[in-house]
Amino acid sequence: MAKKKRLASKKRRQLVHACECPRCRQHPKGQVAREHRALNRLIAASDERTRRLLAGFLARQHGKGGITLLARITGLDRNTVARGRRELRQPFRSSGRIRQPGAGGQPVEKKVLGS
Repeated sequence: MAKKKRLASKKRRQLVHACECPRCRQHPKGQVAREHRALNRLIAASDERTRRLLAGFLARQHGKGGITLLARITGLDRNTVARGRRELRQPFRSSGRIRQPGAGGQPVEKKVLGS
């Protein structure tokens, strides 16, 4: 029983991306590497939308080359970071949803209408 609980908790845990920037590779125990690890822990704990917005915000703060830098640090796709930047420019509206209607995986079982 305890074994199942341990396995279930491991599945829910999001993996933390290891930064691949040259500075972190050269000085893995340096201040920049610690900041990047903290950022990646924060990104891993966030849902999809918050992850995009956070990466987009930081990319905008960095300025030119920010999208590429944040994509390298976080492991997110460049398009995801760019989308986060675009979403920050739009007025905030909360529909209670994280994904667009119809987005996401297909249902495991399909409904069969009357036979």
